[in-house]
Amino acid sequence: MEWDVTEVSVKADNTLFVCFKDGVQGTVEFTNSFFYGVFERLRDPQEFRQVSVVEGVVTWPGELDLAPDAMHEEIKKNGNWVLN
Repeated sequence: MEWDVTEVSVKADNTLFVCFKDGVQGTVEFTNSFFYGVFERLRDPQEFRQVSVVEGVVTWPGELDLAPDAMHEEIKKNGNWVLN
């Protein structure tokens, strides 16, 4: 799919840089209010830095992931996706 993620890296605390299969690229920014529930452990920078791409999806250990289609749509429109 066009929204398959091919690369992810930590750009700064709470910010990722992602590239998609179709060449779209941009950032995903996490506000502090996003880190609750299952995502609360990502508040720890060491946990956040364990991000990787698994089968085209931005993923962390423990089966945490982000919806690649929604991410692609926002980054294609705005250059970034802010999660709060």
